[in-house]
Amino acid sequence: MGTRRDFIEKLTVSAVSLPILYGSTNLFAASEQPYKGPKLRVAIMGLGSYGTRVARAMVDCERAKLVGVISGTPSKVIKWQSEYSIPEKNCYNYQNFDNIKDNPNIDAVYIITPNALHCRQAIRVAKAGKHVICEKPMAINAKEGQEMVNACKDSDVKLLIGYRMHFEPKTVEVVRMRIAGEFGQPKFFQGQSGFVIGNPNQWRLNKKLSGGGALMDIGIYAINGARYILGEEPIWVTAQETKTDPIKFKEGIDETIQFQMGFPSGAVASCLSTYAMRHLDRFFMTGEKGWMEMKPSSGYGPIKGQTHKGELQQPHSTHQTLQMDGMAQIIFEGKQPIVPIDGEEGLKDMKIIDAIYLAVNSGKKIELQ
Repeated sequence: MGTRRDFIEKLTVSAVSLPILYGSTNLFAASEQPYKGPKLRVAIMGLGSYGTRVARAMVDCERAKLVGVISGTPSKVIKWQSEYSIPEKNCYNYQNFDNIKDNPNIDAVYIITPNALHCRQAIRVAKAGKHVICEKPMAINAKEGQEMVNACKDSDVKLLIGYRMHFEPKTVEVVRMRIAGEFGQPKFFQGQSGFVIGNPNQWRLNKKLSGGGALMDIGIYAINGARYILGEEPIWVTAQETKTDPIKFKEGIDETIQFQMGFPSGAVASCLSTYAMRHLDRFFMTGEKGWMEMKPSSGYGPIKGQTHKGELQQPHSTHQTLQMDGMAQIIFEGKQPIVPIDGEEGLKDMKIIDAIYLAVNSGKKIELQ
């Protein structure tokens, strides 16, 4: 497996206080007529492999449409214009994209660039008056994440993070079961996220662009998964790093980190994030009354899983299609997914990542506020 992208290849909804999103066709109101409302008009910033995946998924969206591109590579812009019928007036580069403020045909920009670029790009998009969609992790640390949250609030635009799993049907069902008390009090979560990374010259192994190693890439799935499956925020972390190849994984680029989190109820999580081990894409949780296991748990699909009640049967849909239609509902209809995807949600993960790195470097248990 060469990259995270190669690795990832391989509802019912309970009554809660907010209307809940589920699925690209709004299955919580499945009897509605075909959608005829406004479409979220999106420009994608960063036309790499994942940007391409999102663009292809949006072809099947009902509520969102790809209408623009932002790239530093003119040849990619020309190719995307042809493939997705994007007009010249909706094409920008990294120097001039502030001009989207004068373009009424773009509602939101989806930032899919290296982690270290997210903060300043998001602030520029917000100042241009457009909604910000940002791939995870939202930034390289919590300080930058807070700056993004503040900028979007100041500009009165939405900040949404690309947590596609929050729309994935089997994941949604497990969260529903937890909310309904079907597992009883959750006691233990295990999250394993890893693959063997390839090209040593890629941006993910460059600290100035990535902000870290495996934890900043694949490890965020286990962090976020522990939070939504246990339904709590951690109050402490401990962590240990293992590095077997210091040439490939230079200073500041973690190869493997094991980390533990403690929660107010007494529940604990034990997680592994790695760039050096194959076949790691698994979540497990046990509670007082039942258990769940998902393997694969966060890949592009299909997700597979089972609980003490049997196999999870929810149908597979392209995650990014569900995500983009769901984001349109958030922006236009004020609806919310069963687990938030806003900037505050992303900021919580960044604070935990900061604490994990601090625990690695200090060897100490780090308390979280």
